[in-house]
Amino acid sequence: MEGSLGLAEVVGRPLFGRHGEVVGRVSDVIVRLRGPEYPLVTGVVGELGQREVFVPADQVERWGAEGVTLTSGRLDVRAFERRGGEVLLRTDVLGHRLIDVREAEFVRVYDVLLEPVAAGWAVTRVGTRRRRPRWLRRGGRTGSGWRDWKSFEPLIGHAATVPGRRVHGRLGRLKPAVLADLLEEADRGESRDLLRAVGADPELEADVFEELEPDVQARLLLKRSDAEIAAVLERMAADDAADAVGELPQERRQPVLDALGAKQRLRVLTLLGFHPASAGGLMSLDVLTFPGSGTAEEAFAAVRDAGALQPESLTSVFVTAEDHRLAGVVPLVELVQADPARRLGDLADADPVRVGPDADVEDVALLMTDHNLLVVPVVDDGDRILGLITVDDVLEVIVPRDWRQRAGATRPPYRPPAPPPGSA
Repeated sequence: MEGSLGLAEVVGRPLFGRHGEVVGRVSDVIVRLRGPEYPLVTGVVGELGQREVFVPADQVERWGAEGVTLTSGRLDVRAFERRGGEVLLRTDVLGHRLIDVREAEFVRVYDVLLEPVAAGWAVTRVGTRRRRPRWLRRGGRTGSGWRDWKSFEPLIGHAATVPGRRVHGRLGRLKPAVLADLLEEADRGESRDLLRAVGADPELEADVFEELEPDVQARLLLKRSDAEIAAVLERMAADDAADAVGELPQERRQPVLDALGAKQRLRVLTLLGFHPASAGGLMSLDVLTFPGSGTAEEAFAAVRDAGALQPESLTSVFVTAEDHRLAGVVPLVELVQADPARRLGDLADADPVRVGPDADVEDVALLMTDHNLLVVPVVDDGDRILGLITVDDVLEVIVPRDWRQRAGATRPPYRPPAPPPGSA
């Protein structure tokens, strides 16, 4: 690409003074991340003997494969110290992995492309293929796996760069389950950096933790204080929070529970009172109930206003009698299609399938399969609703934990939605 340079062509090359004299060598190139814009080069780390110094970008007269020419041979010889927000391309990016947002996978970086832009020089492309030895190459860099920098989310692994590493919509386009898959694949540094980015949105962070495998979830939570763990659990669904508490070491559980808000603590303690392999241990406490005397229009309005409940729990409305006993169920589709003035009690199946809290999870799965159900209410001895089991909860239990590792098993491809026009 005319007018461009690969980082590998720059690092290690001479630093020339104004009159062509060699004053040092290029050790690294410094950029600052600019959100959706291409990272702008702000300087060079120059190697002068055993010392590394900072050379600002405005002191560079010319970039070339033969070396970097400066406007002057005079340099500030104070030892280089990285400042907040600075990214070192050779140290932080070359040989490391970025997240390919389009493919939702990690990709290793073998080179980055520097190109002139209006404000100076910027990183515009990422080389994702290992380069062949120079003597085997033909046609320069053409066709060597260069892709747009904006297709990736960088994981720099340096805390001081955090102010420049907001998510900027790229990771936000990935579903929580996909982000959880990436976390499970990440090494220690990558997971730390990915969690920093996801943690900028506490609700997204909680959603991601809900999707993690129990052992990974526990490992990541245990690196936090009791208050920090409770802050994540506070935003999780109560059943997922209870599962997470159950995976913590015994000595950490009570301090974490004590740090929860009163409402979430009561919900979690209620669920922890049931055996985890039972219907009670699996159920969610998010249930929408409505009296049979209400109309379809009123019940539909209640569904519309139930933003705090899990969407999976809103596939049916459960009808209750005056004494709070389960009196029927109306699937959401029937509710939408019904005459708005119709009484809910007249629409309901008056004998819905239900299970007790001690029912075995596998029995619940068979029951849902036999009756083609998306949800099953869990009731006490008085037929009062305790909670709700959704089909996704059942699948998490009956699908083997090692399904991703089984011979021949591959993760289905994921394509996030395209960004809006004009965005990164």
